[in-house]
Amino acid sequence: QVQLVESGGGLVQAGGSLRLSCAASGSIDSINAMGWHRQAPGKQREAVASITSGGNTNYVDSVRGRFTISRDKDKNIVYLQMNSLKPDDTAVYYCYDLVTSRDGGPTLLYWGQGSQVTVSS
Repeated sequence: QVQLVESGGGLVQAGGSLRLSCAASGSIDSINAMGWHRQAPGKQREAVASITSGGNTNYVDSVRGRFTISRDKDKNIVYLQMNSLKPDDTAVYYCYDLVTSRDGGPTLLYWGQGSQVTVSS
């Protein structure tokens, strides 16, 4: 089994910064991709950023240039540095990992518990 634990959400004023972290633990052989989604009230969940095992990154247009995704491969942690935050960034942020487990089972997608990010105007 694999667990993802998020930290770092909170309340910030517009223009401020936050950093989200997501630490994976458990029976992990390799993590093929990591990323973040978010869901704002009354809106569908959307993909925000992703990073592959090779370090290739991708961002939704609305955050490109303001958010940076990175990973610590040794510690199985993915980060989302969020700068120049806007009220429209207010949402619950969910991390995910695409994990191949040590026991030879299938590669599965795991999700974090969600972190509230609130940006006040």
